[in-house]
Amino acid sequence: MFVTRSGHTLYARNVDRVDWRILAELQADARLSFNEMARRINLSAPATAERVRRLQDAGIITGYRAHVDPAKAGRPVRAFVRMQCYGPTCVLRDPAVPNWPEVLQMQRVTGADCTVLMVAVADMPALQGFLDRMADYGRPESSLILDDVLAWTPLTPLDPVPPDRAADR
Repeated sequence: MFVTRSGHTLYARNVDRVDWRILAELQADARLSFNEMARRINLSAPATAERVRRLQDAGIITGYRAHVDPAKAGRPVRAFVRMQCYGPTCVLRDPAVPNWPEVLQMQRVTGADCTVLMVAVADMPALQGFLDRMADYGRPESSLILDDVLAWTPLTPLDPVPPDRAADR
């Protein structure tokens, strides 16, 4: 359940077809104007803007970002680094690590590892230096990323979504 700033209550399962169409358009091009998005989903611009605001207020839309190619930005070597650590030296206890420039993603996970990081560096010596720093927190294991088979995909509904909310039009 999500309660927006304007007092509306949204449930994740109450994201209707129109909301999913808005989410699809924004995931394809977050720079889309409300007028163009409204034209594409057959809704008025003010109604579209209100729905986007509600999705933001509910925390369903968490931000807008540019996708940057790490190789073209000078970091062609990418790897997943799995950490086995526990206790006071665990990497999860250091709030600085997620802000290291090499770290693109960091997840807490279940299983033998406690953390998985995706990192991007300039070359193999830089990766070796990163792994040496990570050894201060526990046992790092790395896997080089050879190719992005599926680098990112838009979120789509898993189950049938409720019908459109005609009252919002």
